[in-house]
Amino acid sequence: MDEVLDGADFILGEAVERFERDFAEYLGVGHVIGVASGLDALSLALEATGTGVGDEVIVPANTFIATALAVSAVGATPILVDCRQDTYQIDPALVERAITPRTKALIPVHLYGQAADMTALLGIADANGLDVIEDAAQAHGATFDGRMCGTMGRAGCFSFYPAKNLGAYGDGGCVVTNDEELAQRLRRLRNYGQRVKNEHVCKGTNSRLDSLHAAVLTVKLKRLDAWNAERTAHAARYTRLLRDSGVVPPMVDSRATHVFHLYVIRAARRDELQKHLSDRGIQTGIHYPIPIHQQEAYRDIGRAGGAFDVTEQAAREVLSLPMFPELGEKDIERVVDAIAAFK
Repeated sequence: MDEVLDGADFILGEAVERFERDFAEYLGVGHVIGVASGLDALSLALEATGTGVGDEVIVPANTFIATALAVSAVGATPILVDCRQDTYQIDPALVERAITPRTKALIPVHLYGQAADMTALLGIADANGLDVIEDAAQAHGATFDGRMCGTMGRAGCFSFYPAKNLGAYGDGGCVVTNDEELAQRLRRLRNYGQRVKNEHVCKGTNSRLDSLHAAVLTVKLKRLDAWNAERTAHAARYTRLLRDSGVVPPMVDSRATHVFHLYVIRAARRDELQKHLSDRGIQTGIHYPIPIHQQEAYRDIGRAGGAFDVTEQAAREVLSLPMFPELGEKDIERVVDAIAAFK
């Protein structure tokens, strides 16, 4: 950070280029393009792949609203698809049923830190000529069949919001891709459509990763794997101690590594359990209490992708327990004991 301040190189300077190179090497991908947020990463990736007005994009019903907002930002229509009961990820069988002649792209979300079923989803996309834009905003360092999340589709999108496994000191994001032409298009789009200074070859925007954030991310990236390993160990301890507790712990797909951005349980009396824990000084979260199709902002899209029974059940029952690398064994035991005492 001192180097950035001393050099007064605040916008798209050496610090950003260094982080882009380091993160590309970490992921094993050709290009990383730093942008201002995870939402911008998704919307710019869609725009760069030519998705726009008249197109449909399939997205999970069970995700943060940013996934759908990115589709709306480029003038396309988000088509929501319900999730699986076990992993809460988008259900590939329902994706196939949602495809129409207007479907242009599919956005799998690697939710809570675990990959979606990319074998099935990539197969469906290939068979139907769809672009795959991965939403890896919660999956820094997660893998599926040995491949890094964010590197399996035409483009992958990350958020560096401070609470992420790899977080900046403010908002930030990036798009990753192995497509050279797509990468160049994204670099122009994020910077006013400029090819070089004062030469604007397309109608771009201002969405650039701050140099100070890039400097922070470069240092934190070196610690990401160790932090993820600590999260995974905490999750294993939670799951072991929660056996016979009456709540449903998360299921880990055997093909995936789960980096546990969130540790999400399911409880039939979720709201009562949350209050019980809060009364004992234990903070929890709900991701996400109001599904996209029930949000006022999306009353217009209805249920074009079908029913969302599993998503609605998740919204009533999921609860995110405390999860961060520095969590102690006694902290976990305290949470589990409080859950066990809930009647």
